Amino acid sequence: MDHELDDGRAEKLLEELSALEPQDRRREEIRAELVVMHASLARYIAGRYARRGEPQEDVEQAAMLGLVKAINRYDPEVGQRFVAYAAPTMTGEVKRHFRDRTWTVRMPRRLQELRLALYAARQEFTREHDRAPTVLEIAGIMGIPEEEVVEVIGATDAYRPVSLDSPVADEDGSETLGDLIGDEDPELELVIDRNALRPLLEKLPDRERTILIHRFFGNKTQTEIAELMDISQMHVSRLITRSLASLRRKLLEDR
Repeated sequence: MDHELDDGRAEKLLEELSALEPQDRRREEIRAELVVMHASLARYIAGRYARRGEPQEDVEQAAMLGLVKAINRYDPEVGQRFVAYAAPTMTGEVKRHFRDRTWTVRMPRRLQELRLALYAARQEFTREHDRAPTVLEIAGIMGIPEEEVVEVIGATDAYRPVSLDSPVADEDGSETLGDLIGDEDPELELVIDRNALRPLLEKLPDRERTILIHRFFGNKTQTEIAELMDISQMHVSRLITRSLASLRRKLLEDR
């Protein structure tokens, strides 16, 4: 801890601040000086919560907000050292930041607070009994119904969902979780249309049905079909166009 935080200057400045009129410009000067004096403490507190998935700048900003709140709320008449008052206030603001800002799926404040209580209850029970508690036991410890415990456990899963970019192994270049999740198969969208199309194809005249089968299932060109059917390529084109228009109309009528 910096020596300047223990020399009593902060308390003297805060005592002077409390005696000034609200409109006195000196108030902002004192606040600014106090912020500069305790900025290193704010960074130290924010550093204790590093590597938890939040940008360090945001965590430090939360700690600085707690510092400003401590300056504004400190009562010199209590006689408490400012550092002893400010440190818990900054820590609380950082914890509030993680509680309120890092939920990927927004949850009611009640569930967020119960989540913290649930975590503490689990930790304490596990230490005492060397095993994880059941839902019934957690409900008894927290004094809430079992259904609410289940709801809180479900809400906990929304706190930090696993990213689809997370690697499934430690090796470089390993597959991500997203790579293992099946993608939508475009062929699935055709199943219904194919099932609906089959009876309509059967109702077509034999020649038109044969032409469509050669064209779209046999991958033959119109010229090849014309030679097989002993008709002109122009006639094949007209029959395909007419057959497709008829099928399309009947498919839309059935939907």
